[in-house]
Amino acid sequence: MKTKEKVRFWLEKHEHLRDDDNRLCANIWNEELKEFVDMNAAGIRTFLRLYSFGKLTPAPTIKRIRAKLQSENPQYRGENYYKRKGIYEKDWRNKLGYEKRK
Repeated sequence: MKTKEKVRFWLEKHEHLRDDDNRLCANIWNEELKEFVDMNAAGIRTFLRLYSFGKLTPAPTIKRIRAKLQSENPQYRGENYYKRKGIYEKDWRNKLGYEKRK
């Protein structure tokens, strides 16, 4: 499964992950780790080794894909997206006089 598909899956499955990149990464890494090791026996060294060898998706990649999906698809946006982009941006534009003229 490609990274974009993984991110989309988790954003659809758990809405709270739309606002939390750390938890989104943890869920994706948990699934990826299952391909390589027994989760009951694996330790932090196993995680670090797999991550450093490029076997796990890097966190910045997951974050970039999540941001891209949210910018293109409103259904993947969380509350923080609207706070940051929606409501505040409109207020800021109005205060600066950038309101669209009719």
